[in-house]
Amino acid sequence: MATAQNPAAPKLRGGVQPLRAGQGMSFVLRRLHSLLGIVPIGAFLLEHLLSNFEALKGPMAYGAQVKFLNSLPLVRVLEWTFIFIPILYHGIYGVYIWLRGRSNVVYYPYAGNWLYVAQRWTGIIAFAYIVQHVLRQRFLGADLPNNPGMAFAKVQHELSNPIMLAVYVIAMIAVCWHFAYGIWLFAAKWGITSGETARKRFGWVCLAFGVVLTVFGLASIWAFVGPQYQNAPENVPISNLMAPSGSSPLYLNSFRQVS
Repeated sequence: MATAQNPAAPKLRGGVQPLRAGQGMSFVLRRLHSLLGIVPIGAFLLEHLLSNFEALKGPMAYGAQVKFLNSLPLVRVLEWTFIFIPILYHGIYGVYIWLRGRSNVVYYPYAGNWLYVAQRWTGIIAFAYIVQHVLRQRFLGADLPNNPGMAFAKVQHELSNPIMLAVYVIAMIAVCWHFAYGIWLFAAKWGITSGETARKRFGWVCLAFGVVLTVFGLASIWAFVGPQYQNAPENVPISNLMAPSGSSPLYLNSFRQVS
């Protein structure tokens, strides 16, 4: 029985702490961090995975996709406004949250605590990977915006290093997990899924979605390291923006000419 000298232990409850008003600037920064994780960063992740999936069609199709994306109107403004700046804010503020947060998986090994820890660590892995990936693929080496035909070979050379291949695989799993669970957190904290039952059901939806994204990402990696397009040419002609379907005669002839 609880007494004044031996008060009852506080009852731990599961769930996600809702966003609350009256928390000053911290509330605004956290809300912005949460929102940017879905739009535009999450939307960009989906587009990036779908674009990379073109690698399964070969170097020409992949180069054509890179050329298409870099030919969009105001592409550099869009790139900085909706990709680089949001990712920097989400990543840096996420590190701040990570440093200030606490987990109790040793004393309270509930599923929610483990998911919280996994979300923090996958966020760190994802942010570190994205920074190096953008630097290496966008700003260092071959200038892909002006030489999109070199895109496939550039990625293939990087993945030929077993260490980098392992980094890509681990990072792909971490990014997809972080985004899928981030959707669940977003829906819970913003009141979209109200109630324990709704959160549990949506959790399974997010889990399935994360698995699908991971399969897409790993399949794209396989396109660069698998046997079908080994030793791709350094540059491929991509004057025809139409991505080939399978191994069409047009693609095969062009590939042989530049091999």
